[in-house]
Amino acid sequence: MTNFSVEQAKQVLKEAGYFVDNLWHVSDVKDRLDCNNDIAQEILEEALTNEATMEQIWMAIDEAIETSAK
Repeated sequence: MTNFSVEQAKQVLKEAGYFVDNLWHVSDVKDRLDCNNDIAQEILEEALTNEATMEQIWMAIDEAIETSAK
């Protein structure tokens, strides 16, 4: 496996078309809750993939599209 730094990995993903300027880390959860990395990952997955979060992101994308089209 190639040993990428976080910044190198982000650059590879950005070049492939992914938005990587807002990433979440297990430490974001662990700063608020005493838990292990696996639990923190589960919490991040639930929070970031729930229906309300996804709906809000799509609404924000649509709003940004409308704003940029003006």
